[in-house]
Amino acid sequence: MGEAIRQLEPKALWNHFADLNAVPRPSKKEERVIQFAKSFGKLLNLPTQVDAVGNVIIKKPASIGMENRQTVVLQSHLDMVHQKNADTTFDFDKQGIEMYIDGDWVKAKGTTLGADNGIGVAAIMALLASTDIEHPAIEALFTIDEETGMTGAKGLVGGLLNGTILLNLDTEDDDELTIGCAGGIDVTCTGEYSQEKPKGDLSLKISIKGLTGGHSGVDIQKGRANANKLMNRLLWELSKDFSIEIATIDGGSLRNAIPRESVAEIVLDKKKHNELKEAVTKFEKTIKAEHSFTDASLEVKLENTVAVRNVMNADFQYKFLRSMYACPNGIYRMTPEIEGLVQTSNNIAKVLVKEGKFSVQCLTRSSVDTEKTDLANAITSAFELIGASIEFGGNYPGWEPKPDAPIIKIMSELYEELFKGKAHVNAVHAGLECGIIGTNYPDMQMISFGPNIYGAHSPDERAQISSVQKFWIYLLATLKKIPVTE
Repeated sequence: MGEAIRQLEPKALWNHFADLNAVPRPSKKEERVIQFAKSFGKLLNLPTQVDAVGNVIIKKPASIGMENRQTVVLQSHLDMVHQKNADTTFDFDKQGIEMYIDGDWVKAKGTTLGADNGIGVAAIMALLASTDIEHPAIEALFTIDEETGMTGAKGLVGGLLNGTILLNLDTEDDDELTIGCAGGIDVTCTGEYSQEKPKGDLSLKISIKGLTGGHSGVDIQKGRANANKLMNRLLWELSKDFSIEIATIDGGSLRNAIPRESVAEIVLDKKKHNELKEAVTKFEKTIKAEHSFTDASLEVKLENTVAVRNVMNADFQYKFLRSMYACPNGIYRMTPEIEGLVQTSNNIAKVLVKEGKFSVQCLTRSSVDTEKTDLANAITSAFELIGASIEFGGNYPGWEPKPDAPIIKIMSELYEELFKGKAHVNAVHAGLECGIIGTNYPDMQMISFGPNIYGAHSPDERAQISSVQKFWIYLLATLKKIPVTE
């Protein structure tokens, strides 16, 4: 199927996307894709550099007749979210993404696709390699580690770029022009607890899976279930009614993905097995009804497992379940000024309880820095009560909208001219690099756009072929409209 994807239009873009997706590129492990981008620039004989943190910058002169236009920075991130279905065998460190065509969509086989932000990277590569496209001077900025820490954007120093306009190619709805975004902070709660030998004689494994998941920013307002919160809810009920003993909890994976799965090991008095089984079935029925619209494939499984040797001490179990219950998750506050826009939220992304140690990892987002801090403090409070150590990391600012910027007017009018409709100019509840880059380039106009990409950060991720074609037309037309240098 890879060859079929290379035949899609625009061929240059899809071919570069296929080349990119052959390179393993998980966040924090971008060495190979950095070398890939660097080699690409060198092969084109274009000025290419890798900065101190690993961002790749490739500069291309203006095409003939466009020399008097303002220099444009084209920006996308090289890393991708690595998620796979539980039943998919795949090594993200060694394998390239396996793609296929399904109607008007390009998908991946049981994994994330990497269209976020690979389509943007591929579009920039196509422009750099082109010989027949009109464009002003281009500075291609390929950043690293956007998905897990914004490390590339944070490490980008002033003075490396001369562009006055930045086009970020990371928006995932083709009728949107994004001009602002939320900031974020990682909240990590860790600690230790004493273990004891189980009193019960039956070891069981509980699995919650089949949830929709998705992006912890742009999908948070959709009300999708969080596997970590559901598992805690179930364990809380079972501990109250059956005196279960918890051995392990393992749920979620990445901070920026709504957790789709959680697994727990418990110990129970064998005499209570049938009653507990009935309670789990009842719970499954309840939450399936609650989430029938958002998580239709949700399921809860109860099965025997190997004998558990150690469990949490009863006092800690009581406190941990209640701290998890109290921890805010989902929407914290909507933006009063903009209908439908989330202002502040939290995603309880990963929970690991095992062998006397626990970790709860959250990603807290807000377009208001003080409110982001307030929510982080609320999470802190819930876990300090059980003696947890709290660490804040990966803090990055939001991107304040500047609706009067000339590039916004240009692209809004151009969209209407090309597609006979109005673009939706908005801000998003997600982390984009523009706000961070803007701290060292405060005078640079910025805007973000891109093709339809659905299910980002999950194995359901897919890119719409017709929308990629629309995006390409729009991008080329925008480059022709870049104003002359003042």
